[in-house]
Amino acid sequence: MMDRITLPGVPDDDNRTLNGLLEQLDAKGQRNRLRSAYYDMKRVTRLVGSVIPPQYWGLGIVLGWSGKAVDILARRCNLDGFVWPDGDLASLGWGEVWEGNNLGSEVSQGVVSSLIHSTAFVVNTVGGDGEPPALLHFRDATNATGVWNARRRRLDNLLSITGRDGEGKPTALALYLEGRTVVAEQDSSGWSVDVQEHPWGVPAEPLPYRPRLDRPFGSSRISREVMNLQDQATRALIRLEAHSDIYAIPDLWLLGADESIFKNADGTTKAAWQVVMGRIKGVPDDDDATQPRADVKQFPASSPEPHLAALNAFAKMFARATSLPDTAVAITDLANPTSAEAYDASQHELIAEAEGATDDWAPYLRRAAVRALAMANGVTADDIPPEWATIQPRWRDPRFLSRAAQADAGMKQLSAIPWLAETEVGLELLGLDRQQIARALADRRRAQAQQRLTALAAAAQAARQDPVVTGGDAG
Repeated sequence: MMDRITLPGVPDDDNRTLNGLLEQLDAKGQRNRLRSAYYDMKRVTRLVGSVIPPQYWGLGIVLGWSGKAVDILARRCNLDGFVWPDGDLASLGWGEVWEGNNLGSEVSQGVVSSLIHSTAFVVNTVGGDGEPPALLHFRDATNATGVWNARRRRLDNLLSITGRDGEGKPTALALYLEGRTVVAEQDSSGWSVDVQEHPWGVPAEPLPYRPRLDRPFGSSRISREVMNLQDQATRALIRLEAHSDIYAIPDLWLLGADESIFKNADGTTKAAWQVVMGRIKGVPDDDDATQPRADVKQFPASSPEPHLAALNAFAKMFARATSLPDTAVAITDLANPTSAEAYDASQHELIAEAEGATDDWAPYLRRAAVRALAMANGVTADDIPPEWATIQPRWRDPRFLSRAAQADAGMKQLSAIPWLAETEVGLELLGLDRQQIARALADRRRAQAQQRLTALAAAAQAARQDPVVTGGDAG
């Protein structure tokens, strides 16, 4: 339970809001840390039953399925940039905002955190000296939380923990309120507070994964079902490890021999591995014994197949729960797709999941981008031009198409609408990336400029060679 914080010089209402958000962050903290542990492969499966020796549970065997479920989907949700059909983003300084914030990578990190914890947050701030004119920071749900206003479909506030001590207690924070940001930092003398007013409302947006009416901040991709299936599969893997040591060696029963054959020359008992791995060439007869000659009975080693079958069953159930193809986690009974159509069919659930996720994130990223442009250009929230409403994020196609297939599809579309070939959209349809499109258009402009210069030079040369007749015949 987090201690209450009272910031000096801050109204009581703001302190109540702060502590309410701290309680909300603390209430979700345990589950968020658990999901982080599954993603980072730091979760050790709980011991169940007493059939397997405890030392095998102490090996720390883990599976990375939860991380794989997050990463495979995240890799299909790539932000290529923003587009503005009604204007030129470069004229608003968008290039500096994009590059200065390393926005392509930052959005990808925010996507991963959103999938792990059900949501992440993006915060806008005005840049300082030596910084881009507008900053965008992404915060995960272990260090940020807010209150969602369902009527306005916006955040009423957001708390971001920016520093913690060795015990995990907050030592620095930012509280974003309507038109105000409270920045506080703790040192040996207590809390120091800086309140900054601004004209951009609450400059923060959520990035929810699978939001719904009763869960506006969404649901984690690492669900209870996913965690449970991974635990079951890990236990099957531990049993397989124990089987390899204990049950994979044939079981031998030696009848009629004394213990001397299992002892060293000095009378000490041989280690178990020496007995198992050794080869007994001969056992001496004992005429005084009831059974003078020893008899060896062998029972074949048990097969690990039941463990592998269980592991494979859990893998397939995990794939169903996460909309992954069986090839992502299963280990047997697999058939590779034989055509592009078969490949798409095997991935269609994952592709649909990626498209749905980007659709959910898009409006909030658009708001953050527009707010960043407003900050960079000194425009208040009330004065944002209506034509900026057409600024939208552009996501990469979640289907992994070969360049040949994409170019072929693009040519078919361009043949139906030829004038598209002269636009950036046409080059995108052909499968060119942003860098290639920029280079192609730049080369085209240079070629056109050279052609114009050549034409002007030719016209000037022609004018010098053909004298102009200015008078008639003399009388």
